[in-house]
Amino acid sequence: MKLNIVLPVLGLVALAYSSISQTYLVQVKPAGSKTWGYANEKGEIVIPATFEKCYEFSEEGYAPIYEPSEKAHHFIDVKGKRLATQITDFKLREGFLFGFGLRGFTEGMTAIMQNKKFGYMNTEGKVVVQPKFNDATEFDGGYAVANSEAKRIIIDKKGNETPVEIPGLLDVNKFSEGFAPYRAADKQWGFVNTSGKIVIQAKFLSVGYFSNGLAWAKTSDNKIGYIDTDGNWVIKPGFDVAKEFDKSTGLARVKTGEKWAYTNKAGEISTMSDSEVISDFSDGLAEGKKNGKIGFYNAKCVWEIEPQFDGVRDFKNGFAAAKKGEKWGMINKQGDWVIQPIYDGIHDMALVK
Repeated sequence: MKLNIVLPVLGLVALAYSSISQTYLVQVKPAGSKTWGYANEKGEIVIPATFEKCYEFSEEGYAPIYEPSEKAHHFIDVKGKRLATQITDFKLREGFLFGFGLRGFTEGMTAIMQNKKFGYMNTEGKVVVQPKFNDATEFDGGYAVANSEAKRIIIDKKGNETPVEIPGLLDVNKFSEGFAPYRAADKQWGFVNTSGKIVIQAKFLSVGYFSNGLAWAKTSDNKIGYIDTDGNWVIKPGFDVAKEFDKSTGLARVKTGEKWAYTNKAGEISTMSDSEVISDFSDGLAEGKKNGKIGFYNAKCVWEIEPQFDGVRDFKNGFAAAKKGEKWGMINKQGDWVIQPIYDGIHDMALVK
C-alpha cells in the first residue's frame, strides 16, 4: 500500500524538479540603453545590460559575449559568470550566417577561431580539437565538418578525425539527420554519411538539408523536388524554390512561378489565402501580415494570433518577440503579453535545460 502512495509522490517530485530546472532567458535592450542584458520569461532583468554584443543562451547554459577591449569572445553562465576556458583569445564565427544569430555551444561543442584557424571547445572550457582548420561547422547528431587546405574532415565529439576521401571533392557542408551535402569535382551535389562514405551520388545541381527524412534537390533543368535518404524522388521536381521541411508541422514552403505555398510529405499543396506574406513555420506557427499588421497562423492556414503587431520574430520555445509601436516585448502562443513591450530590442527566448 505504501508503495502505491510513494510512486505517484516521486513522480510529482520529479515533475516539479524538471520544471524548476528549466530556465528561460532572452537578450533585451532596455529603453534608452546602448547595451544589452538578459531577462527571464517575466521580463525581469537577471543579468545586467552591460554588453555591447551578447548572444543567445544554449541549452547547456552558456551564452557567448564579445568583449571589445579584448577583441575576443567569452561565455557566461545563467548568473553572468564567465566560463574559465583553456584558451582566452578565441573568437566565434560571425558574418551573414552567424552575426546577429551567432551560435555558441551546440550539443556541448562550439567552433572557436584562434590565429584565423578553427578548432573545437567543450562546455568545460577545454579545447577538444586544436585550432588548425580553415573552416568548421557546428555539430549535429554528434558530428561536424572541418576543412584544411584541400581536405574535408568529419570530427566527432571526442576529436576523432575521419577524412572524406572522394576524388576531386570540392565541399562538404554541415550534417543534418546523419547526412551532409557534398559537392563533387563536376560541381554536382550528393550526400555523405558520418563515416564519410557516399550514400547519395552527386547528381543534383544543388541540394538542401535533410529534415523529417526528406531533402530538397534541384535537377539540371532547375526544377526542385524532394528526395528520401536513398536518393529517390518522393515529391517529383516541379518547384522553382523550396525550403526544408518544418519538424513540428511537417510542411515545407515552396514556390512555383511567383506564388508561394506549402507542401506536405505526400506532395499535397496548401496555401494561406488570408495573408499578404507566406512564411516558414517555426514552433508550429508562421508569420503572416494583413492590413499592415502582423500575426501568426497555424498549419491549417488559420489565424492563431490575429494580426495586431508592428513587428515580430519567429516563435521559439513557445514564445515570440513582438513589437507594439516602437517597443518590443514577448508573447506566448495565445498572443498574450508575457513580457510587456517596454524594451528597445529583444531577441529569441532560449530554454536552458
